[in-house]
Amino acid sequence: MSEKIIIASHGDIENFNGREVGRSPWKRITQERINAFADATDDHQWIHTDRERAAASPFGATIAHGFLTVSLLPSLLDEIIEVRDSEMTVNYAMENLRFGTPVLVDSEVRLILTVINLRNLRGITRVTLGVEMEIKGEKKPAYKGSIVLLYHFKQ
Repeated sequence: MSEKIIIASHGDIENFNGREVGRSPWKRITQERINAFADATDDHQWIHTDRERAAASPFGATIAHGFLTVSLLPSLLDEIIEVRDSEMTVNYAMENLRFGTPVLVDSEVRLILTVINLRNLRGITRVTLGVEMEIKGEKKPAYKGSIVLLYHFKQ
Protein backbone atom coordinates (compact mmCIF):
# COMPACT_ATOMS: atom_id res chain seq x y z
CA MET A 1 0.00 0.00 0.00
CA SER A 2 1.17 3.49 -0.70
CA GLU A 3 1.45 6.01 2.10
CA LYS A 4 -1.58 8.00 3.17
CA ILE A 5 -2.08 11.36 1.56
CA ILE A 6 -1.94 14.17 4.15
CA ILE A 7 -4.69 16.78 3.77
CA ALA A 8 -4.34 19.82 6.03
CA SER A 9 -5.84 22.61 3.94
CA HIS A 10 -8.05 23.54 1.02
CA GLY A 11 -4.92 23.79 -1.13
CA ASP A 12 -3.92 20.22 -0.33
CA ILE A 13 -7.22 18.93 -1.70
CA GLU A 14 -7.04 21.31 -4.66
CA ASN A 15 -3.85 19.54 -5.78
CA PHE A 16 -6.00 16.46 -6.53
CA ASN A 17 -8.90 18.23 -8.24
CA GLY A 18 -10.06 16.13 -11.18
CA ARG A 19 -7.84 13.15 -10.47
CA GLU A 20 -7.51 9.99 -8.42
CA VAL A 21 -6.27 10.43 -4.87
CA GLY A 22 -5.61 6.78 -4.15
CA ARG A 23 -6.85 3.28 -3.45
CA SER A 24 -7.40 1.67 -0.08
CA PRO A 25 -5.98 -1.71 0.89
CA TRP A 26 -8.22 -4.71 0.19
CA LYS A 27 -10.72 -5.60 2.91
CA ARG A 28 -12.34 -9.05 3.17
CA ILE A 29 -16.11 -9.16 3.71
CA THR A 30 -16.69 -12.07 6.08
CA GLN A 31 -19.94 -13.71 7.10
CA GLU A 32 -19.30 -12.49 10.64
CA ARG A 33 -19.22 -8.88 9.39
CA ILE A 34 -22.41 -9.45 7.38
CA ASN A 35 -24.17 -10.99 10.39
CA ALA A 36 -23.07 -8.15 12.68
CA PHE A 37 -24.43 -5.61 10.20
CA ALA A 38 -27.70 -7.56 9.99
CA ASP A 39 -27.96 -7.45 13.80
CA ALA A 40 -27.13 -3.73 13.93
CA THR A 41 -29.72 -2.80 11.28
CA ASP A 42 -32.39 -5.48 11.86
CA ASP A 43 -32.00 -6.50 8.20
CA HIS A 44 -31.85 -10.29 8.37
CA GLN A 45 -32.95 -11.02 4.80
CA TRP A 46 -31.96 -14.60 4.00
CA ILE A 47 -29.74 -13.62 1.06
CA HIS A 48 -27.39 -12.08 3.62
CA THR A 49 -27.58 -14.46 6.56
CA ASP A 50 -28.78 -17.93 5.49
CA ARG A 51 -25.79 -19.65 3.90
CA GLU A 52 -27.71 -22.79 2.93
CA ARG A 53 -30.59 -20.99 1.26
CA ALA A 54 -28.27 -18.45 -0.38
CA ALA A 55 -26.15 -21.27 -1.82
CA ALA A 56 -29.20 -22.28 -3.89
CA SER A 57 -29.78 -18.68 -5.06
CA PRO A 58 -28.50 -17.24 -8.36
CA PHE A 59 -25.56 -15.77 -6.39
CA GLY A 60 -24.45 -19.15 -5.02
CA ALA A 61 -23.56 -17.68 -1.62
CA THR A 62 -24.60 -15.00 0.83
CA ILE A 63 -24.02 -11.40 -0.22
CA ALA A 64 -23.16 -8.31 1.77
CA HIS A 65 -25.87 -5.73 2.34
CA GLY A 66 -25.44 -2.84 -0.09
CA PHE A 67 -25.54 -0.46 2.85
CA LEU A 68 -22.87 -2.49 4.64
CA THR A 69 -20.51 -1.78 1.74
CA VAL A 70 -21.46 1.92 1.86
CA SER A 71 -20.90 1.99 5.63
CA LEU A 72 -17.26 1.07 5.01
CA LEU A 73 -16.65 4.41 3.28
CA PRO A 74 -15.31 6.28 6.36
CA SER A 75 -12.82 3.59 7.31
CA LEU A 76 -11.65 3.00 3.74
CA LEU A 77 -11.38 6.75 3.17
CA ASP A 78 -9.19 6.95 6.28
CA GLU A 79 -6.91 4.31 4.74
CA ILE A 80 -6.26 6.65 1.79
CA ILE A 81 -6.12 10.13 3.32
CA GLU A 82 -5.26 11.57 6.71
CA VAL A 83 -7.07 14.84 7.33
CA ARG A 84 -5.29 17.20 9.70
CA ASP A 85 -6.22 20.64 11.00
CA SER A 86 -9.93 20.19 10.36
CA GLU A 87 -11.91 21.34 13.38
CA MET A 88 -14.89 19.42 12.06
CA THR A 89 -15.76 17.26 9.08
CA VAL A 90 -19.41 16.96 8.07
CA ASN A 91 -21.03 14.39 5.79
CA TYR A 92 -23.10 16.64 3.54
CA ALA A 93 -24.46 14.44 0.73
CA MET A 94 -24.31 11.21 -1.19
CA GLU A 95 -25.03 11.63 -4.89
CA ASN A 96 -25.78 9.30 -7.79
CA LEU A 97 -24.74 6.18 -5.91
CA ARG A 98 -25.48 3.10 -7.99
CA PHE A 99 -24.94 -0.51 -7.00
CA GLY A 100 -23.38 -2.59 -9.78
CA THR A 101 -22.29 -6.01 -8.57
CA PRO A 102 -23.23 -7.86 -5.37
CA VAL A 103 -20.39 -8.46 -2.94
CA LEU A 104 -20.26 -12.19 -2.22
CA VAL A 105 -19.21 -13.38 1.21
CA ASP A 106 -15.41 -13.61 1.54
CA SER A 107 -14.84 -11.25 -1.39
CA GLU A 108 -12.22 -8.55 -1.05
CA VAL A 109 -13.12 -4.93 -1.75
CA ARG A 110 -11.27 -1.63 -1.87
CA LEU A 111 -12.14 2.01 -2.36
CA ILE A 112 -10.95 4.09 -5.31
CA LEU A 113 -11.10 7.79 -4.37
CA THR A 114 -11.16 10.74 -6.80
CA VAL A 115 -11.63 14.47 -6.22
CA ILE A 116 -14.40 15.53 -8.59
CA ASN A 117 -14.77 19.13 -7.53
CA LEU A 118 -14.22 21.47 -4.61
CA ARG A 119 -15.19 24.95 -3.50
CA ASN A 120 -14.10 27.27 -0.75
CA LEU A 121 -17.26 28.45 1.03
CA ARG A 122 -15.97 31.28 3.22
CA GLY A 123 -13.35 29.09 4.85
CA ILE A 124 -15.20 25.78 4.64
CA THR A 125 -13.98 23.38 1.96
CA ARG A 126 -16.84 21.62 0.18
CA VAL A 127 -15.39 18.66 -1.69
CA THR A 128 -17.15 16.18 -3.94
CA LEU A 129 -15.34 12.86 -3.90
CA GLY A 130 -15.86 10.14 -6.46
CA VAL A 131 -16.13 6.80 -4.70
CA GLU A 132 -15.94 3.44 -6.40
CA MET A 133 -15.88 0.15 -4.52
CA GLU A 134 -13.86 -2.33 -6.51
CA ILE A 135 -14.31 -6.09 -5.97
CA LYS A 136 -11.19 -8.18 -6.49
CA GLY A 137 -11.62 -10.28 -9.64
CA GLU A 138 -14.81 -8.53 -10.83
CA LYS A 139 -15.09 -6.24 -13.84
CA LYS A 140 -17.94 -4.12 -12.47
CA PRO A 141 -17.70 -2.30 -9.14
CA ALA A 142 -19.92 -2.98 -6.13
CA TYR A 143 -20.98 0.65 -6.40
CA LYS A 144 -19.99 3.96 -7.88
CA GLY A 145 -21.10 7.49 -7.02
CA SER A 146 -19.99 10.50 -5.08
CA ILE A 147 -20.03 11.87 -1.56
CA VAL A 148 -19.83 15.49 -0.48
CA LEU A 149 -17.87 16.41 2.65
CA LEU A 150 -17.42 19.75 4.38
CA TYR A 151 -14.02 20.31 5.96
CA HIS A 152 -13.74 23.12 8.51
CA PHE A 153 -9.98 23.71 8.36
CA LYS A 154 -8.37 25.84 11.06
CA GLN A 155 -7.62 29.32 9.77
